[in-house]
Amino acid sequence: MRQPKLPTLDALLHIPQLSVQNANAISGPHSWGHPGPTHFTGLMTALERKLGSDSGLHFAAVGIVSHGYQAQTNGDYVQRFNLTRNPVGKDGSTAAIVEEGRIHLQLSLLFGLKLDQQRAAASDEELNALAQQIGSTLATLRIAGGSVLPGRSALKPRLTRLAEGEDERARQFRLLRRYLMPGYALVARDDLLHAHHATLRAQAPDATLLDAWLDQSRINHFPVTDDNGDTAWQHSRQQGRGWIVPLPVGYGALSPLYEAGTVAGARDDSTPLRFVESLYTLGEWLSPHRLHDYRQLLWYPTHDADSGVYRCRNDYQAANQTEHHTLGVEA
Repeated sequence: MRQPKLPTLDALLHIPQLSVQNANAISGPHSWGHPGPTHFTGLMTALERKLGSDSGLHFAAVGIVSHGYQAQTNGDYVQRFNLTRNPVGKDGSTAAIVEEGRIHLQLSLLFGLKLDQQRAAASDEELNALAQQIGSTLATLRIAGGSVLPGRSALKPRLTRLAEGEDERARQFRLLRRYLMPGYALVARDDLLHAHHATLRAQAPDATLLDAWLDQSRINHFPVTDDNGDTAWQHSRQQGRGWIVPLPVGYGALSPLYEAGTVAGARDDSTPLRFVESLYTLGEWLSPHRLHDYRQLLWYPTHDADSGVYRCRNDYQAANQTEHHTLGVEA
């Protein structure tokens, strides 16, 4: 399969300082925390549909920058979700507790857009008014299941038409990057997963990608003895190795694509259906000042019909890397 590429973009839309209450903190069957990129590509699709075809916009990619978060958990070493019993039953009795993880977020989004002819010829004033309209529409939607609260930031949505030359586009991103700080941008680090897999295989030739991913998803403690015979305990998350996280990035097919209406109990009998499992890789939270190109920040959805892989991709890694591999974990 050829490596998919980010579609050609005409403009960037910056939505600053969104406050999201009670977003979904369980982003996959093997991880919890900040919502993964699939939540935001889903938001991107919902926003485009909400605006309608008359908007003249196609949302192709989205960048995620976190300014702060507050997981709704309690406990010291072992964290437990704050759970509620709601709603009450028909007889007024309390319902059983259904575990759901919630998190409050403060984030900024950067959408990559393709413009139709009319929007491409629009004036800066028209694009600015359109950006405010999109920001108001976004406030009516859910982000990863969470509610968007009225923002306190003085910053307003900005729609920037990308210049023709690469140097001028780089200058535009440098200016835009200032409004993304302080914060952390989410990028893909498939390269770290495969580098660690190679390290494990040097010690154990039968080590798999799953072993490498699990090893990078936890903190391993081990004893180290010096020349004097003194032993000290160290852990695998050393300083300077970055803020690495396990990251669900999409789904892989477990079944053929069934015709609409042929699977009993399906939620929608007008849409084809297939069963899938979660796909995982490694991600990293980086300060935006470490990014030098807007393409390093953006996530975009891809689909390969032959392999049945539905995956969000990010081009942070080197442009000459032609193959990205993803770990499949059963849901």
